[in-house]
Amino acid sequence: MNYVTLGKTGLKAAVVSFGGIPIQRADGANTKAVVDKLEEYGINYSDTARGYTVSEEYLGAALEGRRDKFILATKSMSRDAASMAADVETSLRNLRTGYIDLYQLHNLPEKDIEKVFGPGGAYEALTAAREAGKIGHIGVTAHSADALKILVEDYADRIETVMFPYNIVEDQGRDVLALAREKGIGTIAMKPLAGGNLDDWELALRYIAASGVIDIMIPGMGSPEEVDRNASVDLAAPLTAEELARCDAVRKELGTQFCRRCGYCAPCPNGIDIPSNFLMANYARKYGLAGWAEQRYKAMPYHAGSCVMCGACEKRCPYGLPIRDMLEGVAKVFGY
Repeated sequence: MNYVTLGKTGLKAAVVSFGGIPIQRADGANTKAVVDKLEEYGINYSDTARGYTVSEEYLGAALEGRRDKFILATKSMSRDAASMAADVETSLRNLRTGYIDLYQLHNLPEKDIEKVFGPGGAYEALTAAREAGKIGHIGVTAHSADALKILVEDYADRIETVMFPYNIVEDQGRDVLALAREKGIGTIAMKPLAGGNLDDWELALRYIAASGVIDIMIPGMGSPEEVDRNASVDLAAPLTAEELARCDAVRKELGTQFCRRCGYCAPCPNGIDIPSNFLMANYARKYGLAGWAEQRYKAMPYHAGSCVMCGACEKRCPYGLPIRDMLEGVAKVFGY
C-alpha cells in the first residue's frame, strides 16, 4: 500500500483510502467485513459524515478494538458554533471514540463561508474541540470551484485539508488544488469514480494518482470485494496514449450534467428516489439492460413521471443539475 503525508496535518494516509457513503446501504456485519479488509491491506484512512445516516454508527462499531490503526475523518454541515459543537459530540458517540483525527466543514458553498469562519460560526466550535483534544485537525469539503478558490486563497491559515471532486471528467479544481498543496493543505479527492459513472475503476484511480494535485482519494467501498478491487490497482503504472484517449472519450460521453448519487437532493416532497431513477435510466440507455432496468424501475414506489416540478431538489443539488429536466428524460425512457 502506498502512503503519503496529508499536508500539514502530518497524518500518514493510504493514497487509496476508504469512502464510507456506501456502508449506510448495508448493515453492521457487512461494515465489519469491509473494515477487516481495510485493516488487511493497510488502508488506514476512513471517511464518513454526520449526514451519511448510519455510516458513523456502523463504522464506530466495526472499529472497536482497532481504532488506533485508523485515521478517522468525519464532517458536518452545521454552520453555527452551537450546532457544530453538538455534532462533534454526536460523532464521538457514534464512532465510539474519544478523538477524531480530522473533522471537516462539509459541503461549504460560497454564501456560507463568511458565516462559518466568522464570530459564532462552526469553525469556532471546531477550534474549541481541537483545543479540548476531541479532534486533531480541521478541514473543509466543497463542490463549487469558486468556493474552493476562496477557501484556499483566503483561509489557508485556518484549514489543514480540502476535499473536492476530482476524476476523469471533473478536473475543474486542478489549479486551485495545486495551490493548496503549495500552501501545505492536504488534498482529498471525493467522487473518484464520478459517483459510479466511470466503469473502468482502475483507470479512474490511476488517473487521479497521476494528476500531481491529489494526496489521497476516497472511493466509496460497500463490500469486501470492492476493497480487494481498489487495493489491487497499480498506481505507479503510467497512463498510456491509448488510456488518455479513453479518458477523452469518457469526458465527451458524460459531459458535466450527470448525477453523482451524493443524495443531497433528498428528500423529494413527492417521494421520488431521484438518484435511483437516474441510475435505472443509465442502465437502460448506456448498458443495454432495458428489460432488467424496467423491472427495477417498475418496482420503485415513485417514478420520474411523478415529479411535480417543485424544484426543491435543484436548490439542494451541489452540482446545479437541472434535475427536473433530467427526470423528464427518465420518464421518456420508461414511459412514466
